[in-house]
Amino acid sequence: MTVQSPPQTSDDLLTAAELLRAEAAGISAMAAAMQPGQALGAAFVRTVDALAALPGRVVVCGMGKSGHVGRKIQATLASTGTPSLFVHPAEASHGDLGMLQVGDAVLALSNSGETAELADVIAHSRRFDMTLIAVTGQAASTLARAADIVLVLPAAAEACPMGLAPTTSTTMQLALGDALAVALLQRRGFTARDFGLYHPGGRLGARLRRACDLMHTGDALPLAGPDLPMLQAVMLMTSKAFGCLGITGPDGRLVGIITDGDLRRAIERDLRALRTGDVMNAAPRTIHEGMLAAEALRLMNATPRPITSLFVLDAEGRPAGILHVHDLLRAGIA
Repeated sequence: MTVQSPPQTSDDLLTAAELLRAEAAGISAMAAAMQPGQALGAAFVRTVDALAALPGRVVVCGMGKSGHVGRKIQATLASTGTPSLFVHPAEASHGDLGMLQVGDAVLALSNSGETAELADVIAHSRRFDMTLIAVTGQAASTLARAADIVLVLPAAAEACPMGLAPTTSTTMQLALGDALAVALLQRRGFTARDFGLYHPGGRLGARLRRACDLMHTGDALPLAGPDLPMLQAVMLMTSKAFGCLGITGPDGRLVGIITDGDLRRAIERDLRALRTGDVMNAAPRTIHEGMLAAEALRLMNATPRPITSLFVLDAEGRPAGILHVHDLLRAGIA
């Protein structure tokens, strides 16, 4: 029976720490090269200018580890408002060049700049006058010489102890792709609402849903005027089951709200002699219909008095709907 040696925990942690330091050094070198007056910074601004004005899509290409990084860059670009697709260079030579259209730009990743499989993509981009942007570690490479814009990564040692496995270089490529995506979304004024349109599923999609997507509307709204007798108001509140009653003025705007708490505080008085305007809170918490449902949950949970229902107002201050905390919980907002 073979007895296995115990894991060398301290050695593993040392290896991990050294790798992280090496990759962090690569990122730091790239950040330093991204300053105004530096070649990488100037090329980065040219790239953002070109992609922001692009009539077509960003076609990302790369082989091997650069290809895997390229797929992630493409996905980030697409999810932040930059139309894009990934084309595998080897498949491009067997028909997928048809995915590249006039008006597109090619973002080609190759640390060496000598990836043979990129040759047909490069030639195709030159033939149809597509902007070719190279991300490479070699300024004198074949890819760099062919490109319109060259993003040259600073020299940095791979974190692999043999200096062979793409580690630091792919981390730098990935960070540069993220920087491009974020710069483009800021240039375009891409908002959280826009982001939500591309992320309707999962917990992230739930967080980005708007109040108007979840609110109750129409006859479900518990509304009354300020002159309704309180005994009738109590019956109306009970029938609507939101634990509150919105009070609207002659112009339809919300002027106050009555909650179960307001009723309890009014018990000491003669409810038969009171009307809704005598009991209402004239400064209720509300939310506008275009705001995120997550903001509604924050307002509901605000101290010192958390609430369970929140009126949603339109641009004129009229009740467009109402949200209950259970609606937010069911939607996965919390």
